[in-house]
Amino acid sequence: MTSPNPPAGAKPGPAKSFSFERVAFALAAPVLAILLSVAICSILLATSGKNPFDAWNVMITYATKSDGQVNIINRVSTYYLAAAAAAFGFRMNLFNIGVEGQYKVAALFAAFVGGQLDLPSFIQIPLLLITAMLIGGLYASIAGLLKVYRGVSEVIATIMLNSIATAIVGVLLVPGIFAPKVSGTSNSIGTKPISESSRFFAFDTNGGQVWGFLLIAVVVGVVFQFTLTRTRFGFDLRATGRSESAATASGVNVKKMVVISMAVSGAIAGLIGLPELMQHSYYFGQTFQPGLGFLGISIALLGRNSPIGIAFAALLFAFLDAAGSVLPLPLNGEFPFEIVDVMKGTIVICVVVAYELVRRYGLVRQQRRVGAELAAQAAAAAENKEVAA
Repeated sequence: MTSPNPPAGAKPGPAKSFSFERVAFALAAPVLAILLSVAICSILLATSGKNPFDAWNVMITYATKSDGQVNIINRVSTYYLAAAAAAFGFRMNLFNIGVEGQYKVAALFAAFVGGQLDLPSFIQIPLLLITAMLIGGLYASIAGLLKVYRGVSEVIATIMLNSIATAIVGVLLVPGIFAPKVSGTSNSIGTKPISESSRFFAFDTNGGQVWGFLLIAVVVGVVFQFTLTRTRFGFDLRATGRSESAATASGVNVKKMVVISMAVSGAIAGLIGLPELMQHSYYFGQTFQPGLGFLGISIALLGRNSPIGIAFAALLFAFLDAAGSVLPLPLNGEFPFEIVDVMKGTIVICVVVAYELVRRYGLVRQQRRVGAELAAQAAAAAENKEVAA
């Protein structure tokens, strides 16, 4: 039986305008959040006696310089991986708060392996990548297993695992275990520097070296997007995240999906510390790049857990951190660096409010559109009856 033709006079909405409207609504919330954050930070700067326009000018000027651009791009790769790790769990409706601990433990083991072995680069580099992903995935799967078999909230489990990870790093960095024995009175404790064959390649530019790990971040993003939109696993992931009961009714093994999703999220988290390890510091120490896990959560929220969205969010946060680092310099006016942290925190708060406002406005528009279409169809049907009579 074929579907009936639409009534005369009914005009279906063009697909292009609908798609444009969807894009506009998707961009409205983050743009609104950023504008609100800039306004709030400007007020704070003005209250403290600083000219906010001078601060923004310093940051924008820094971002236009070649060395500033290189610094921003190098941060993007790390920030994107951190956000992707958090976003993968969020798409499953799992709150992996343990990204911080997962990447630290993974980076420590990768640094140890890189310092002990000196294989050819085409073997050594993949070995470190696999080691980091394996350790991160195994450590994150603990929270998944606890949730599935003991009903422990993944939020509580991953928070506790963060503390345990700090203890693990402290124990393994004791001189004589993962760290070489310290001679003399030196307080510097860290692993042995990784071998030359463990160091990742970089691209030489006028502003410095662009880390080749950016390509790894791109690959992770492409695989993430493909998995979500083009595979059965991605469909099951999104279905389980929206409704576990509906997913179970459709034949999805929810327990298996929870464990696998936590493991994959942890595996991505295992890569977070490798750009710093394999392209900058070349060893794991007590002060190894902290705070990336929690920063990744903020970026994932701003990017709406979309691989494309978090790319722009990672670029924004990388710009804020890199350009904000020059604000305290006397030459630039000695602005407080804390204004960058205030802006990032404000963006996270504003984005939650902005998403809710945009969502409610979108629902109102959708209700009005449906009402107008139903009214048009009713009027057309009434007109057809009059003509037929």
